[in-house]
Amino acid sequence: MTHLRRSAGIIAFLLISIFSQAETSDSLILRQMSEYGITFSKGNEVKLLMSGKEKFADMFEAIRQAKSSVHLEYFNFRNDSIAGLLFDILREKRKEGVEVRAAFDGFGNDSNNQPLKKSHLQKLHADSIDIYEYDPIRFPWVNHIWPRDHRKIVVIDGKIAYTGGMNVADYYLVGTEQVGEWRDMHCRIEGPAVNELQRIFVRFWKKLAKEELTDGKYFQGTEAGNKTVGIATREPNVTNKIMRQFYISALDQAQDSVKIVNPYFVPTPSIMKALKRCAERGVKMDIIMSSKYDVPLVPDVVYYNLRKLMKRGAHIWRYRPGFHHSKIMMVDGRYCTVGSTNLDARSLRFDFEINALIIDKDVTRQLDDKFIEDTKKCDLLTEEEYQNRSRWKRFCGWFGHLLTPWL
Repeated sequence: MTHLRRSAGIIAFLLISIFSQAETSDSLILRQMSEYGITFSKGNEVKLLMSGKEKFADMFEAIRQAKSSVHLEYFNFRNDSIAGLLFDILREKRKEGVEVRAAFDGFGNDSNNQPLKKSHLQKLHADSIDIYEYDPIRFPWVNHIWPRDHRKIVVIDGKIAYTGGMNVADYYLVGTEQVGEWRDMHCRIEGPAVNELQRIFVRFWKKLAKEELTDGKYFQGTEAGNKTVGIATREPNVTNKIMRQFYISALDQAQDSVKIVNPYFVPTPSIMKALKRCAERGVKMDIIMSSKYDVPLVPDVVYYNLRKLMKRGAHIWRYRPGFHHSKIMMVDGRYCTVGSTNLDARSLRFDFEINALIIDKDVTRQLDDKFIEDTKKCDLLTEEEYQNRSRWKRFCGWFGHLLTPWL
């Protein structure tokens, strides 16, 4: 059976190679995702922010230079030193007449070990900062499970935007006692793609705050570079399947290599099948997992899933310093994605998510290089090591994978 499966994979790979000779994977993904409704724009500049230190330094400086508006949408603002510094900067901008609007998710806040409290919000409102909580958790609680707003979007003066995997918290700088280093990535975008990120924020803000933002001053993204960027946003009942379609298409069209970092590696069945197909037909697949996690059971399921790919030829790297929370993928050295989407059912089927799809070899090379650098801090997972895990842990992985539709 294994031999037949591998043979079928090789045949599929040869057929793809024959019929796709004139099209590389980047042109294929651009065409297909455009058909699914994603608007790609040329003339963008993208700056990768490889750590919390880089993200907050760059973003805070850009906010300090704001002249007109600052819009922020996050899963959570942790009530700590880094959020305190951000709010202090925003207060100063309000004194200068800059409009400030901020949104955060109710579950993201309540699940945070240092949440914003009512008194904090009252002080921010008193300082003329418009901040709203999306879907606060109220009795009977269960009706607030889905969907949650997991996106990370900042737009400044309608010209500069930030998106990626980081919320606003100091553990991106100093880590935590539980998991050690908390590693993540973000990106800064200038150019026409900023207008799309602003449209997404404006649409959500109208729903949340009942305020419609139509003034042209909010949409100032003009040509700033030479990168092609598309913004994929998963919105419940609007673009339910968009991120699943992206991952499946990317994996099925990959011709040479796929590199993935994603913390909660519990893919839905359709994406898991695409991962297996990709590995079986000979595409070089490298995946970085974490050595420590912030939630129970998930690491056992991650081991269970990654072992299946390892048996099909994928290289699984375990990040020793701690928790690699990044959500990135690079394909064939031609294009990449940086965003908020976890490879789990919550992100792929229920929540608001956002990813930048960057069709550019240079940006992809930077992420590839960083990935290779990170593997030097990793151990390569082996079958022997997996078998050395306790029977209980292996059982938890098998049992947990049955819960994939809800994890």
